[in-house]
Amino acid sequence: QVQLVESGGGLVQPGGSLRLSCATSGFNLDYYAIGWFRQAPGKEREGVSCISMTDRSTYYTDSVKGRFTISRDNAKNTVYLQMNSLKPEDTAVYYCATARTGPYCSPSYYDSERLYDSWGQGTQVTVSS
Repeated sequence: QVQLVESGGGLVQPGGSLRLSCATSGFNLDYYAIGWFRQAPGKEREGVSCISMTDRSTYYTDSVKGRFTISRDNAKNTVYLQMNSLKPEDTAVYYCATARTGPYCSPSYYDSERLYDSWGQGTQVTVSS
């Protein structure tokens, strides 16, 4: 049974940092790229980042480039999203998901929900003073 469990969310002040974790089970992480998405209240879910499992290629949406870093630890079956210099507009529920494209992120569509199938339950990130 494929499972993804996000953790690490919380309340942080602007400029602060959080590290989200996506713990996976029920499948071999070596064979699936993992994406991070977020959904703010009243907005559609948007793609944030993706990491390939082959060459460790990474992709980021423009609004988080230079602030967020995606990484993986296959030995722990976990993918991380390090978030620095957080802004109030980063407030959202963050989700991780397995890519339908196997071990590769789609360079052009890595941020499209349609290319992901199994999803976690999400973790809330609130950036506020």
